[in-house]
Amino acid sequence: MHRVISVIDVRNISKSFKSNGDVFTVLEDVSFRVVEGEIVTLLGQSGCGKSTLLQIIGGFLQANRGSVLFNGNEVKRPTKQCLMLFQQQNLLPWRTVLKNVLLGLENEGISANEKQKRAIEALQFVGLRDHMEQFPHQLSGGMQQRVAIARAFAMEPSIILMDEPFAALDTFNRYKLQDELLNIQVKKKSTILIVTHDIDEAVYVSDRVLIMQSNPGRIFKEINIKLSKPRDRTHDDFNYFRKKILDEFAVSGERPQLEYTI
Repeated sequence: MHRVISVIDVRNISKSFKSNGDVFTVLEDVSFRVVEGEIVTLLGQSGCGKSTLLQIIGGFLQANRGSVLFNGNEVKRPTKQCLMLFQQQNLLPWRTVLKNVLLGLENEGISANEKQKRAIEALQFVGLRDHMEQFPHQLSGGMQQRVAIARAFAMEPSIILMDEPFAALDTFNRYKLQDELLNIQVKKKSTILIVTHDIDEAVYVSDRVLIMQSNPGRIFKEINIKLSKPRDRTHDDFNYFRKKILDEFAVSGERPQLEYTI
């Protein structure tokens, strides 16, 4: 019997900020789990606290109440086994593509040959091995994001947190990188938690979608996307889940300006 392992366990997280003497509650009593090998999406409109939640999970922010467990241990600070990938690629312009990927491996206790091997393999996975001696300014935005993804996967983390990583890209590059992500995730058997406001993206890549409601931010609904991958965006089953998510937002009273394609 296959054992289901929880990689991330979010327990009753609440987070508030003070502003001009007032207390603003961003998150209230948020709980969920992410199991090994899953792609889970936090979906909601801007301001619902999903990015704040991701930063708490990654150890970049501390919650006022509740806890986050990573492989059974409480998260108190960022760790290399739980990496966060942002919209901004954070590539160093004076370093080549290969050296940008190697940057993530500099403090790893492995040989120079092993670092080189892992970096080149990661670039091969994202289709950029032929570009590894180029500099970031010589690449398109989509290619730069693939470099950032390669750097993350070269470090071989247990889980990758992605904060709207494709939001700044045009539709075609976004679709391409979603496919790249799925291909790598299958090969590496990675666990991925993604923040997005794009319904199409959530249905296309996710095993589960957690719909967030705002004021304060909380999980309103969990939807399991039981469709084989890769998925056909024009198929009736795909449109069924897209409509189901839109209907759930209507029930919750939210009126988000979410991206989706008909």
